[in-house]
Amino acid sequence: MLVLRLIGLLVLLAIVASLVLYLFTRNRRYLTFAWRVFQFAIVFLVVFLVLYVLERLVLVI
Repeated sequence: MLVLRLIGLLVLLAIVASLVLYLFTRNRRYLTFAWRVFQFAIVFLVVFLVLYVLERLVLVI
């Protein structure tokens, strides 16, 4: 779980940094980058949760 928290912190820092850069430069590529990081983080989270549930199901059987 420590790795998951570290990844979440890094994702949050990347999103906040890119939003701050967008506010200073008004360059839309930073918004696009923040959106992509958010999308990949959600996909990673869903995959992780599915694997976690499958692990629990295997332990029950």
